[in-house]
Amino acid sequence: MTKEQLIIEVTKCIKNTSYALRTYLQTYDNTVKKYVPLILFPDQETLIQDYDTYNENIVSKYRQAGVSTVTAAWVSKRLVFAKKNQPEKILIIANKLDTAVEMANKVRSFTEQWPAWVGIQFSQEKNSQRHFKLTNNCEVKAVATSKDALRGYTPTILIFDEAAYIEADSDFWAACMASLSTGGKVIVVSTPNGYDQIYYEIYDQALRGNNDFKISEMYWYKDPRYTKDLYLVKTKDLVHFLLNRNDYDEKEVILDLSDEDPYSRDYKKLTEYFEQGYKPCSSWFEGMVKKLKYDRRKISQELECDFLGSGDNVFSSDILQNISKNMVKEPEAKLMGGSLWIFKEPENGHKYVMGVDVSRGDSEDFSCIEIIDFDTREQVLEYVAKVPPDVIAEVAHKWGTMYNAYCVIDITGGMGVSTARKMQEMNYEPGLYIDNIESKDKWKWDPKMNEKIPGINFNSKRVQIIASFEEYIRYGFKVYSKRLFNEMNTFIYKNGRPDHQKGHHDDCIMAISIATYVAEKSFQSLEKVTNHTKAMINSWSTFVNENKGGSEYFNPMMPNSGSKNRAFNQPTAQDYKKYGWLFGA
Repeated sequence: MTKEQLIIEVTKCIKNTSYALRTYLQTYDNTVKKYVPLILFPDQETLIQDYDTYNENIVSKYRQAGVSTVTAAWVSKRLVFAKKNQPEKILIIANKLDTAVEMANKVRSFTEQWPAWVGIQFSQEKNSQRHFKLTNNCEVKAVATSKDALRGYTPTILIFDEAAYIEADSDFWAACMASLSTGGKVIVVSTPNGYDQIYYEIYDQALRGNNDFKISEMYWYKDPRYTKDLYLVKTKDLVHFLLNRNDYDEKEVILDLSDEDPYSRDYKKLTEYFEQGYKPCSSWFEGMVKKLKYDRRKISQELECDFLGSGDNVFSSDILQNISKNMVKEPEAKLMGGSLWIFKEPENGHKYVMGVDVSRGDSEDFSCIEIIDFDTREQVLEYVAKVPPDVIAEVAHKWGTMYNAYCVIDITGGMGVSTARKMQEMNYEPGLYIDNIESKDKWKWDPKMNEKIPGINFNSKRVQIIASFEEYIRYGFKVYSKRLFNEMNTFIYKNGRPDHQKGHHDDCIMAISIATYVAEKSFQSLEKVTNHTKAMINSWSTFVNENKGGSEYFNPMMPNSGSKNRAFNQPTAQDYKKYGWLFGA
């Protein structure tokens, strides 16, 4: 190659990254079991163009997308063509050191492949797997998540590999960004892992236009390596189809696209099919689903780039998507400085249950009130605020009375005890739930009933209560609040225990779940008695209070503590003796 040809070639490589990579670099292609030229497919071409154009990039990818490989190749080109007086300093960060070192080794491997005329070699000054230097003063350093790893090193390019799995908070992210040199680049790469504090928050803010990150989204059905036999299935649940193909008429539900060229496929038309209810599939996808053991969460995470269905979310992506698209709405009224949202006014004859989750009022947690309509299975009122236990009692008393809502208070940790006692002092008429009353004793006269603390110990029944709420949602319970929906998005399993993610809240979930749990447990018991008994109970229980515009129920399954109308609301020993035979007492 002459000097003039070399100048032309160097210029071409600097200006055209795709040309440089496919001309001089090779990678191992597992689909053909050999090394092949690094020829990029369209999404990968777009990815490196974004790397070249934007200083801040975030990549949403599926498993085996080749993003780490392409990113490492792009980095190697930046290294070998950098000027000695303007060296690139690459810092690769991952949750585990091995993950960071693996990418650094890919960068090293690609760097070694560049031809001799680039004039770059590895320096003997630093040449380990974790940290190596080139003769043009460029460096590559691989570290695990640690603020100390940033000391004494000012990167020009900062790469977060599998960022959604980095166990760190926003302070770590801020420290990383502060270490970046002026005009430097940052690349965030990952498959989704629920609503984590780094990757998802960057992605979400980018969607809202609140930061300068360029989103590069990679989809497996656009990868020519995996879509040579692409077909579409019209189904709501692709996993169900793959497990039960014999139950489907494949002529009716399948569109075969295997005759199309995967490198020139019309993705606009493909999107139109998706809008009609079709889902993409191929032999590669089928094989990956089998490897993932048909686990819907892992399929969402590893293959479909779905934040809703990834991570250890308690609520499935289908549930959350349905709530987001079909239920969440603005309240009919916002009162008390926007803390109280009313979705439906109280209606005569309806049974309401109120759940109350209590905080100290000066911590990160909020106090919350949720009122549900048991008859129509929907959320009707929500109150969220940082208030002390006595204030939440006053708010609950006012609005609970308006809806004539039977009340259940979370007394876990003791904070709710003050609220429960305050409600008793205020003679809350619709009734207060008292936990730990054996079913066989419900119809026995207990003169010390009012001495018991009303409420429920949530933590002792956490799994059952959350499972009950999740089941409620699956069978059509309507959630309207955006605040509650946001909490459901970040409610996950931690070591098998349902809980909120770090930095998020679960106050609304706690309040509404105890309401649905008690409603189902108490009202459903009444529905199991004979028609004759139900008729008698109805004859006792309903009267219209014209002042409140609601109806009030005597429910012997749920003790009514502190009522002003004792003759009506509180059964006597004689009542238990007289009617106890109806319930097997």
